[in-house]
Amino acid sequence: MTDKPSTAVNPTTSAADLTASMAEAMTPPVIDSSAGRWYVVHTYSGHENKVAANLKQRIETQKLTHKIFDIVVPTRNIVKVSHGKKEEIKEKIFPGYILVKMILADDSWLAVRTTQGVTAFVGAGNKPTPISEKEVDAIRKFMEMEAPRYKAAFVVSEAVKIVDGPFADFLGSIESIDEEKGKVKVLVSIFGRETPVELDFLQIAKL
Repeated sequence: MTDKPSTAVNPTTSAADLTASMAEAMTPPVIDSSAGRWYVVHTYSGHENKVAANLKQRIETQKLTHKIFDIVVPTRNIVKVSHGKKEEIKEKIFPGYILVKMILADDSWLAVRTTQGVTAFVGAGNKPTPISEKEVDAIRKFMEMEAPRYKAAFVVSEAVKIVDGPFADFLGSIESIDEEKGKVKVLVSIFGRETPVELDFLQIAKL
């Protein structure tokens, strides 16, 4: 018969020692995010948010909060103009990539690498290469820029119809696009001459 391991308490162990030992076992690992580095993780394009959510859940279930500290999906707010309507959306700055701040170890690497939707760490060969805090700060500042950019659904030289303003129902071609201001210059034939007219994205439509 196999002997069961003894569960008897060492008589020399005091109650205070037992309490301290139990408290130490129950104390969660100290989280020191300053020891972490930022790594770029490649994902399937369009799955960045889902990967980030899945990874956060895995960090909790695998108790890796002391090794994986932060996950960032770089996005920025833009105003998309489509079908005569403005819509503020979050656009991915680096489609197919997320940033993860972590201490690189076998268990933390495995948790990230085996998350559904992750294809690889970015680095030289098979070794993940961290990026600098300066690069991450620059990305964060870009994400937090207040003025939203306009995303045009038009291209230069495209033929369009003016749908609003004094030149409504005129046809023309786009000469230039200013996405920062949400403006376009359209060449309109007036008295047989092509004249540039500055218009808002909402004032033109595709043919």
